Amino acid sequence: MREIVLDTETTGLDPGDGHRIVEIGAVELFNHMPTGRTYHQYVNPQRAMPEEAFKVHGLGDDFLRNQPVFAAIAGDFLEFVAGAKLVIHNASFDMKFLNAELEWCKHRLLDWNLAIDTLAMARRRFPGSPATLDALCRRFEIDNSARSLHGALLDSEILADVYLELIGGRQPDFGLTATQANDESRGTASPDAWKPTPRPTPLAPRLTDAEAAAHAEMIDAMGEKALWNRFT
Repeated sequence: MREIVLDTETTGLDPGDGHRIVEIGAVELFNHMPTGRTYHQYVNPQRAMPEEAFKVHGLGDDFLRNQPVFAAIAGDFLEFVAGAKLVIHNASFDMKFLNAELEWCKHRLLDWNLAIDTLAMARRRFPGSPATLDALCRRFEIDNSARSLHGALLDSEILADVYLELIGGRQPDFGLTATQANDESRGTASPDAWKPTPRPTPLAPRLTDAEAAAHAEMIDAMGEKALWNRFT
């Protein structure tokens, strides 16, 4: 199962008021384990940065005007998230912005049903308790000391750890190598691609001749309708 833990930074709270995305960060998980693949992109919002938003993420006009506009990176972004669930803290906020940007540049929209909202998960699990990303880091003893300002990639990396704690810890698939995980994430392998191989040398039987004879005698005594005969 492929999931993308995702975060965005924006110029404000509502795309309906003309606010835009300025940064996207995302981390790939496969079977609840990080694969090492990430997506990170700064975006030119084509508008001035409000002071309130600058205080949150520190991304200013001088830096952002040299970054690509959203329309130029939309295809690469959609390719990275294709076919995956999207794990987002306060999913309605990020999904609203992402779909607004995609609509403005005439790309297909993201399916809201693909979003997994970790904020809602935390509130269900810890009703009445703070459910911010920082509060959940404190609860789960996750190091977020590098988070002096909000940053989309750093926050998505931290959220990946929080999400795995919310679902009960990492659940690795012991039969899946990192190469297989990456191949499947790109659509080049199926969930049934890995199969166990027979032992090179079969194990020696541990049943004695006397035990085998006693077992056969017991089965004969049970008659032809014995349940055992259905499986032999």
